Amino acid sequence: MTQRTWFITGTSRGFGREWAIAALDRGDRVAATARNTDSLGDLAATYGDAVLPLALDVTDRSAVVAAVEQAHRHFGRLDVVVNNAGYGQFGMVEEADEAEIRAQFETNVFGALWVTQAALPYLREQRSGHVIQVSSIGGISAFPNIGIYNGSKWALEGISQALAAEVAPFGVHVTLVEPAGYSTDWSGSSARHATTLDAYDPVRDRAAELRKTRQSTPGDPVATREAILQVVDAEKPPLRVFFGDGPLAIATADYESRLAEWRAWEPVSVAAHGKK
Repeated sequence: MTQRTWFITGTSRGFGREWAIAALDRGDRVAATARNTDSLGDLAATYGDAVLPLALDVTDRSAVVAAVEQAHRHFGRLDVVVNNAGYGQFGMVEEADEAEIRAQFETNVFGALWVTQAALPYLREQRSGHVIQVSSIGGISAFPNIGIYNGSKWALEGISQALAAEVAPFGVHVTLVEPAGYSTDWSGSSARHATTLDAYDPVRDRAAELRKTRQSTPGDPVATREAILQVVDAEKPPLRVFFGDGPLAIATADYESRLAEWRAWEPVSVAAHGKK
């Protein structure tokens, strides 16, 4: 298989780190970004010149453009661009303040968008490439206490679906990876929490119970290494793919409910069209 060059954001831990290792282990090259490159020292020590550590805050658009340009100049090409940097914002919609909401979208939506826009000229010119957007089961469904996070991932989903149609003529693929619950730091130290309102305590407790039910056995991030390689190696990669056991059941129930409601209200919908 031809050696590929990856550009991965958020490689200090979680999926970004596991996928960097997966790529490097099979002989690919990786431009690995993190806010602090100290966390990438072991990768550089192990894989040498195959890894290019880059300090990057994805919310800084000019820094993103510079990092992508540096990676392309260093390796001579880019093949797989992975937008993994992101975090979870916890809190009811009413509880989240403006700064928290804007920060969530700056990272999860605009950060991925800046990286994508910076990389696309190179991918279009070489008429090949693959953009991997790390979404979530929360990108197609929604759950209490993470509504702002859901909103950021739904935005990423819409942008990416449109993008896939736009870049297909240039031989560029787009895939939304939608993980279930995994043993990553998503809900740990990297998460942010809004100041709570007592009125929502019963809703919060119920949401926590449901989350435990959905994630009774979190997935192993290491197991996603082979999965991501299968996605990027596919001749016809998927636009969307779940990682983990459970998301398909959630999506099936959610979409069946939506279809049933749309059908039930179809007479009102058609009447709202007006005279033909």
